[in-house]
Amino acid sequence: MTDFLANLSLGFSVAFVPTNLVLAFLGCLVGTLVGVLPGVGPLATIAMLLPITFGVDPVGALIMLAGIYYGAQYGGSTTAILVNMPGEASSVVTALDGHQMAKQGRAGVALAIAAIGSFFAGTVATLLIALLAAPLTRVALVFGPTEYFSLMVVGLVFAVVLASGSVLKAIAMILLGVLLSLVGTDLETGEERMTFGLSMLSDGIDFTILAMGIFGIAEIMRNLTQTDNRDVIRQHIGRLLPDKEDFRSSCRPVLRGTALGAILGILPGSGAVLAPFASYALEKKLAEQPGRFGRGAIEGVAGPESANNAAAQTSFIPLLTLGIPPNAVMALMIGAMTIHGIVPGPQVMTKNPAMFWGMIASMWVGNLMLLVINLPLVGIWVRLLKVPYRLMFPAILMFCCIGIYSINSLPTDVMLIALFGFVGFALIRMGFEPAPMLLGFVLGRLLEENLRRALSISRGSPATFLEHPISASLLMVAAVLIVLAMLPSIRRGRDTAFTE
Repeated sequence: MTDFLANLSLGFSVAFVPTNLVLAFLGCLVGTLVGVLPGVGPLATIAMLLPITFGVDPVGALIMLAGIYYGAQYGGSTTAILVNMPGEASSVVTALDGHQMAKQGRAGVALAIAAIGSFFAGTVATLLIALLAAPLTRVALVFGPTEYFSLMVVGLVFAVVLASGSVLKAIAMILLGVLLSLVGTDLETGEERMTFGLSMLSDGIDFTILAMGIFGIAEIMRNLTQTDNRDVIRQHIGRLLPDKEDFRSSCRPVLRGTALGAILGILPGSGAVLAPFASYALEKKLAEQPGRFGRGAIEGVAGPESANNAAAQTSFIPLLTLGIPPNAVMALMIGAMTIHGIVPGPQVMTKNPAMFWGMIASMWVGNLMLLVINLPLVGIWVRLLKVPYRLMFPAILMFCCIGIYSINSLPTDVMLIALFGFVGFALIRMGFEPAPMLLGFVLGRLLEENLRRALSISRGSPATFLEHPISASLLMVAAVLIVLAMLPSIRRGRDTAFTE
């Protein structure tokens, strides 16, 4: 307990540095804006803002990027309630009852309950991260190159299992990401690999260029092909302070949603997306009058919003403790850590304790900021919702180009993000998910590095991955997951053959 309090004290001393407070506030503000405006998303925003973090202290940069992520979870509820258009996928469930409450003149109560539930869930999730961090520090003592390689394999397999759509397409995207990570000069031999004689590729493909192109530019192109009709409610927002009955009805759903979200967020995959759906289903099942759901039940806002924010924050646990990104946004966070010279994994807690505990403490500070940002600024968010996307995208595009050019002052970088933008858009149109590719790119370099180290130590014997118990167990888990992922396809193929 003494160590726990000492670690939190260290974290708050880092989080309360004026620069970090400003960066946390900026991250939360931008995240809320991203969540409010449908179609932008935290993934594209973090990819676009990576360049401006290069001149910032690594701790402050990660605090800001984390604020964007969980801030977007808050902001998404505003759009869902006021416009019935979820700013984030995780806010889809909130729209069901939240927008009905808005139509009944209770938009203020819905927004307040969403904000209060999210703050409570964020506080609990922050404490959970802090409590689990110390025991997981011991993992750093037993993990060597062999175990790390197997852990990376499990991470890639999780991306296959949890990707939507075709398993083969997900595997193809991961392999493409790994291949792209190998482009450049081999650090051991000095030979150039897959550069096609182009000098601009001799140092490899920059993570920021790939992320900004595949997610930033491609997302702009995808949004331009869609026509969104934003029907902002014309009724008054109403009072913001919930009454005793509202609090009584929301109390238990907030507690249940927080617990459910905290558990699902730790699991690799889209925990922040699955958690609100699971919470909504649970609340409807436990309700005395299930028919109220979908017609303005406050429990349908309180539970899912709490689950959503708890899951968004506990998804940092596998990232910070094991170096395994549970979703595409966390893959971007790993990329940001790598750019700033921080090797993700269990050793982060021992080698960079100020960064680790500073990030954890900043999450609570960020949640407090979001409570202040969201409620008083509702009027501004409503006005922003009326701005057509066609007027916004030129500014976003210009920001992308300026940001990427400012890193190395190379025109070729701007050309490359345009190229990857077209590639990302084409992949989306063909039904490929770009997120597994980014995961493959991020983990590909770590995978190769640990593979080489493990084989060097074992003098070239691949049996070393099965001789180490932890490594063998992880590879067995990976094999089981692949089989489970392939079973539906195999069963479908057999059924088709049988019917023919």
